[in-house]
Amino acid sequence: QVQLVESGGGLVQTGDSLRLSCSASGRTDSLYAMGWFRQPPGKEREFVAGVFWSDGNAYYGDSVKGRFTISGDNAKNTVSLQMNNLKPEDTAVYYCALRSTPMYHPPTYADAYDYWGQGTQVTISS
Repeated sequence: QVQLVESGGGLVQTGDSLRLSCSASGRTDSLYAMGWFRQPPGKEREFVAGVFWSDGNAYYGDSVKGRFTISGDNAKNTVSLQMNNLKPEDTAVYYCALRSTPMYHPPTYADAYDYWGQGTQVTISS
């Protein structure tokens, strides 16, 4: 089993930056990808960013490209999401996710992940 704990959420203003972190513990010997998803109020969960642990290849949702950066720390089994130039439409609960088995397609969909964190609220005021 793997446990994921997110941190770093909060309330900021439009144009501000925020950094989310996710720490993985437990059976992290099989870690192939980690990612971030978000669920805005009243909407479905959507892909934000994902990264392959082996080579660091990263993928982003169209709405965050150029503003968000995902990065992983292999030694600490943590993944971070640097969010810049935040907009009100970025308001959502942000979830960290982990895939524990090999995959060869971009980890850009929710079903690709085996474990999920509890989520952290990010609110952007206009």
